[in-house]
Amino acid sequence: MTYLPIAAAMNPFLVIGLIVLAFVVLMGLLGLKTVQQANVMLIERFGRYHRTLQPGINIIWPLIDKSRGIDWREIIETARGEQIVQYIQRPTVDLREQVLDFPRQKVITKDNVMIEVNGLLYYQITDSKRAVYEIVNLPSALEKLAQTTLRNIIGDLDLDSTLSSRDDINGRMRRVLDDASDKWGVKVNRVELQDIAPPESVREAMEKQMTAERSRRAVILESEGVKESKVLRAQGERDAEIARAEGVRQSAILQAEGEAQSRLSVAEGEAQALALISAALKDSNMDGAQYRVIATYLQTLAAIGAGQEGSKTVFLPFEASAALGGLGSIQEIMKAAGGGTKN
Repeated sequence: MTYLPIAAAMNPFLVIGLIVLAFVVLMGLLGLKTVQQANVMLIERFGRYHRTLQPGINIIWPLIDKSRGIDWREIIETARGEQIVQYIQRPTVDLREQVLDFPRQKVITKDNVMIEVNGLLYYQITDSKRAVYEIVNLPSALEKLAQTTLRNIIGDLDLDSTLSSRDDINGRMRRVLDDASDKWGVKVNRVELQDIAPPESVREAMEKQMTAERSRRAVILESEGVKESKVLRAQGERDAEIARAEGVRQSAILQAEGEAQSRLSVAEGEAQALALISAALKDSNMDGAQYRVIATYLQTLAAIGAGQEGSKTVFLPFEASAALGGLGSIQEIMKAAGGGTKN
C-alpha cells in the first residue's frame, strides 16, 4: 500500500512521455516523403519555395514544410471512345517525356480554304521549379500556344503548300514552341501533324484534278513513246542507208582497183610482148608497134570473115593492103628465126 502513491505520482510523467513519443513518431512519419523515380516534389516553407525533393526517401519538417500541389490537366478516354478533360492537383512533377494531343481545330489557309488540323506535341520538363511557378497549368498553356502557332504558320501557306510541306510545318512549330516555352522550363522535342482534312468540295476537286493530271501524263508518255519509236526507226533507216552506201562505195573502190590492176597486168604483158617482138624485128624495117597493128588487123579481118556466114564476098578497107604487104616481111623473119621452117 505504501507504493501506490509513488505509482500514482509517476503516472503523469509516463503519460507525458508517451504523448511526446507519439508526437515524435507522428512527426517522423509525416516528415518522411517518398518520391518515385523520374519525379520530383517541390517543398515550400511558410508558403515560399524551399527546395526540391529528389527520387527516394526524403525528410522534411512537417509543421513548417509543405509540398506544393501542382495544377494539371488530364484527358481521360471513356469506353465509348469519348475524351473527357479533367483538372487535378498532382503532388509531384513528372520529368519524363510526355505527349500532348491537342484537339482538332479549323484553320484558314492563305488562299482562304478552311481545313481541320490536329497534331501531337512531345515535350519534357527540364526545370520543375519554373514549370510550376512560371505558368499556371502547363499542359493547357502548351496546347493554346500550339494552336495559335499552327494558325499563324498555315495562314502564310496555300492549300497545296500545306499538304506538301508537313515536315516543314512540324519543324517551324517545334522551333517556335521550344523558344516560347523555354522560360517555363520545358523542352519541346517534336511536333507531328496527325491529319490535315480539307472540305469535301475541295477533296472532290483535288480528286478530279489528280485524275486529269494522270490522264495528261498518260497521253504525254504515249506521245513520247510514239515519237521515240519514230526517231529510232528513222535512225535505223538512216544507219541502214549509210551502211548500204558504204558497201556500194567499197564495192566500187574494190572493182576500180581490180580493173586498174587488171589493166596494169595486161599493159605489162603487152609491154613485155612488144619488147620481145621489137627484139626479134630489130634487123628488119618493121618495129613492134607496126607488128601490133598488123596483128590487130588480122584479128579484125578474121572476125569479119566469120560474121559473113552466108556470103563469099568480104569487103576490106583500103589500108589493109599496107598491112598485108608486111606479111611477107613477117614470114621472112619467122623463117629466119625458125631455121627455115615452112608455114
